[in-house]
Amino acid sequence: MTRYVIWRLLGAVVVLWVVSIVVFSLLHLAPGDPAVVIAGADADAETLAAIREQLGLDRSVFAQYAEWIGQLLTGDLGTSYTLGQPIGALIAQRLPGTLQLTVAATLVMTVFGLVAGIVLATTRSRLVRQAIDQLATLCLALPPFVSGVVLIFLFAVVWRVLPSGGEASLIDTPASGIRRLILPAIAMALPAIPVIARLLATEIRRNYDQEYVLTALAKGASRRRVTWRHVLPNSLGPAIVELAIRVGHLLGGAIVAEAIFARAGLGSLLVQAVQTRDYRLAQVLLLFAIAVAILVQLVGELVMAAVDPRIRLEAKA
Repeated sequence: MTRYVIWRLLGAVVVLWVVSIVVFSLLHLAPGDPAVVIAGADADAETLAAIREQLGLDRSVFAQYAEWIGQLLTGDLGTSYTLGQPIGALIAQRLPGTLQLTVAATLVMTVFGLVAGIVLATTRSRLVRQAIDQLATLCLALPPFVSGVVLIFLFAVVWRVLPSGGEASLIDTPASGIRRLILPAIAMALPAIPVIARLLATEIRRNYDQEYVLTALAKGASRRRVTWRHVLPNSLGPAIVELAIRVGHLLGGAIVAEAIFARAGLGSLLVQAVQTRDYRLAQVLLLFAIAVAILVQLVGELVMAAVDPRIRLEAKA
């Protein structure tokens, strides 16, 4: 297990290095000039040249990349071109809002995905199975930017039971903070719930056909007991891995959710950085999101191995 983790972490470092090259190249190839954004469209050539020199944008792309990577390796994330603040401070300021939204969406997709999967696999009612399948298809067909608008219209405009957006402190005003998390968390979680439910249901059905289950049932063990003590733990593996992958995707989904529900987080900060050609800020945010996604997926694989003893994680020779 330890050897596997070390190999995965080394692989993650290589992936992040390759991604850093791609992200750096794409952002610098994109049209636009940070100097123009900072000085304004009416600035003269001398002013723009001075700003580019101050930001280091007058040097070659290779020199800029080498300097950026060197700073990252020493823990220096740099300073935002347009905001003039340390990037580490900006991330620390916006991260709690995104974490709250991601945790809330993870709870929603975990609870509803597992419950729907268990019901889908164990129910004998054809009507219930068809209803779950239809709801699953609907959830898959609605991207967050559509479901978010629909949820706001229904719960904030028509029924007026939840706020349409914004955010509040979970420490100072926990009730208001939770109420403002419900709709964006549901919008982010909806596309993942059907995938998790169907993966779990398929695995449960497969395990029901295994000899150890048939033997336990033949010896008189109740179907409920066999399901909860044996079938379900042995069926969670694929669903856990999918959960880990989806958690990584939630960081990307946060961009849409934060825009629709007027929340200030890393997603909205990334959009602002791209729009203002703030290369340093956008590069660090993208690398941070990818690093978190890789780490969460690794944790998911380790949890899967702990839940299902049949799985052995080993590094390749």
